[in-house]
Amino acid sequence: MLKVIFILASMKKAKKVLYISQEIFPYLPESELANMGRYLPQAVQDLGRETRTFMPKFGSINERRNQLHEVIRLSGMNLIIDDTDHPLIIKVASIQSARMQVYFIDNDDYFHGKNTIYDDNNEEYDDNDERTIFFVRGVMETVKKLRWTPDVVHCQGWMTALAPLYIKRAYNDDPFFKHSKVVYSLFDDQFKKPFLPLFAKNLLLDGISKENTAVLGKKPIDYSALSKLAINFSDAVIASSPKADTKLLEYAASKNKKILPFQANENYANEFVKFYDSLI
Repeated sequence: MLKVIFILASMKKAKKVLYISQEIFPYLPESELANMGRYLPQAVQDLGRETRTFMPKFGSINERRNQLHEVIRLSGMNLIIDDTDHPLIIKVASIQSARMQVYFIDNDDYFHGKNTIYDDNNEEYDDNDERTIFFVRGVMETVKKLRWTPDVVHCQGWMTALAPLYIKRAYNDDPFFKHSKVVYSLFDDQFKKPFLPLFAKNLLLDGISKENTAVLGKKPIDYSALSKLAINFSDAVIASSPKADTKLLEYAASKNKKILPFQANENYANEFVKFYDSLI
């Protein structure tokens, strides 16, 4: 009997994988993060898994050239951040060569007329903290509207760092995320301008306590603190860059998180899928 149970357990697979990515090529210039956001979902899809992919609709993305269009049935919700309503707009585009759709989280307050996380003078935007909150919450609500239940949620880039907290606390009782495993990728993508302490208050929702966000501290919140928050509520961590912060990887190990080291070979997607399956 025990042998049968073991065999059945070992056959479980992560059939549906949700990718929440800060950058995706070709909508943004090629980079370590943008290329992973582009090619990993395609490779995992080619391995027989069902995927969905989300990114922010940064102002630098040309909607006409990239053929983005609004999905009316998914848009229309308002998200409240710092006591202000912000309309959620969902757009979609297709990467034809990959047979892959990409969903974009948009809002005129946070993304209209802006580049990415930097302005024309290469200064980081003051509202990147609120944009992070809006982006992640927008993804959560859109996945619910799609009625699509992911087995694994893979977060790529610091702008996705709140997803583990929201999934494990604010959305933990929601049937769409109740059993989802969360993976957080560490890249060489630090931001320089710390978030103000008000950020910790603004990200609170039902199910999230101040104790859950204690790792952020009371000082301005830097990349390390935000990454530790993501690690605390993730099921596993992937070193997606050879330059991923070793101290954060050590922190993940101290929290007994499963860790996938950096994969330098071309068949990295196979290793990622095996890693996903090991979490189910």
